[in-house]
Amino acid sequence: MSDWWQWSPKKETDQLGFAVVGIGRFGSAVCRELMRNGVEVLAIDSSERAIDELRQLEPSIEARVVDSTDEESMREAGVLDMGTVVVGISEPIEASITTTLIAKDSEGSKVQQVIARATSDLHEKMLTRVGADRVVFPSRMQGERLGLELIRPNLIERLELDNQTGIDEIKVPARFVGRSLRDLNLRKNYLVNVLAAGPTKGLTVNPPATFVLKKHHVLVVMGLMEDLQKLPES
Repeated sequence: MSDWWQWSPKKETDQLGFAVVGIGRFGSAVCRELMRNGVEVLAIDSSERAIDELRQLEPSIEARVVDSTDEESMREAGVLDMGTVVVGISEPIEASITTTLIAKDSEGSKVQQVIARATSDLHEKMLTRVGADRVVFPSRMQGERLGLELIRPNLIERLELDNQTGIDEIKVPARFVGRSLRDLNLRKNYLVNVLAAGPTKGLTVNPPATFVLKKHHVLVVMGLMEDLQKLPES
């Protein structure tokens, strides 16, 4: 498993909420993943058809038809009150750049993090120059991954075995550091099974109950995804 990304105590950006601008395949995937993990999200698109299609898939989502290149429209829609804005617009390129600039630089904006989708290296450079905190390249899978990463920053990687069960690689939560697996008894207390533990490049498979977790260790655990999400970050 690689170095990537648990449900965690709310950070300030989480408390301010999430907005996704541009509801194509990528944006829709981000919205669905956020909602699947119990997070409210504001979805924005200039196309009424795109918003209607999203509402059919996610009837409870807050979705609005908004011109994201118009600062006042973005303000009225509530986008500038969000902590994190995902700009999923692909074309025209100038729309994604303008949207990113509005989210980052508008007077009174509360947006602390803009994650923008790019379609080329040049597009990436331009988005970075106008203030995007992170630029990603599009795919449906990456949209789902980004949605999961936004609400579970302690998760490094997930392998879904089926619709209910998964294997997560996580950074060891601070409250687990210095404690043995016997003390933690994750199977009893969190309903998950420990498959491996230790430093990333030296994992101990099926570690003994006496194994003590350290600050920079990772844990590989298996269980129902709803139980995996209850593991602490800190």
